[in-house]
Amino acid sequence: MAISITVLDCDLLLYGRGHRTLDRFRLDDVTDEYLVSTYGFPRPFIDYLVELLGGSLSRPTQRSRAISPETQIMAALGFYTSGSFQTRMGDTIGISQASMSRCVTNVTEALVERASQFICFPQEEVSVQRLKDDFYSLAGVPGVLGIADCTHITIKAPNAEDLSYVNRKGLHSLNCLLVCDAQGVLLWAETHRPGSTHDNVVLHQSDLSCLFETKMHKEGWMLADSAFLLRPWLMTPVQIPESPQEYRYNMGHSATHSIMERTQRALRQRFRCLDGSRATLQYSPDKSAQIVLACCILHNIALQHGLDIWCESGTTVMETEEDCNSMEVTETEAYRMRQELILTHFS
Repeated sequence: MAISITVLDCDLLLYGRGHRTLDRFRLDDVTDEYLVSTYGFPRPFIDYLVELLGGSLSRPTQRSRAISPETQIMAALGFYTSGSFQTRMGDTIGISQASMSRCVTNVTEALVERASQFICFPQEEVSVQRLKDDFYSLAGVPGVLGIADCTHITIKAPNAEDLSYVNRKGLHSLNCLLVCDAQGVLLWAETHRPGSTHDNVVLHQSDLSCLFETKMHKEGWMLADSAFLLRPWLMTPVQIPESPQEYRYNMGHSATHSIMERTQRALRQRFRCLDGSRATLQYSPDKSAQIVLACCILHNIALQHGLDIWCESGTTVMETEEDCNSMEVTETEAYRMRQELILTHFS
């Protein structure tokens, strides 16, 4: 019989050839410091996840000793936040590699089922106005409903023939569209686009584009960098600023957009499985996209619990697309709207 000794020693495990005889992991067995250092989150946060996901993770099983929701959540958090191979984190908790994989899958699916509960634009008029006010207080750009950007998450090659996931750096990745508010809360996350897809195409094909085209364009606009094309609901920097007003607008735009850069950095700092400099996600594109979305949901839940996300050091934000090289068309509604914004608020 193969015996694996963990940091929790005899309190945690005894399993041999695929048969686990004990599953005694309990939060009460470890200190608060251990939870934060190993799993990245404090006890109240983990308790909240157990309450939130417990019903979904307690599905009927034919096994005489199903892994508890508590242990499943600890296993998944350990993987998300460490980026370690599942075998190493499984040994820490006291479960086999196969069980570790099931835990990550189960918790990821349970979180993704609740995506709309935690990642969404505000609906009430008061909340929408507060969103605009928060952005305006940053750098004086009015009417902003969110900051949009794309970021690449590296994954293993799906197969030798499929080149759609190869990005411009020759890496296999997902190109993920994110929108955040002035506090770094994610308002939108689409994580399934292949890495070869240009940022502007990702946005054009997204449900977010449809939402703003049909509903939210009259309420305000989003900000995005020059990888995206100017639209009536998407304000980009002036490509070649010529007047003092245009320079001031670009400075305000850049200062506001920096919130998204900090948010992306924080995501990778907290969830090391997304940090391409350490390792790639060793899953299919579909499952990798779910893992990214699950981390985005946990990011928002962490903010709701008052956990600081602003990390100034560590990994950098992974590549974004180069600026669009196409010249802006001046005789468009979007161009006129931006000029009016510049002349009204940055003169």
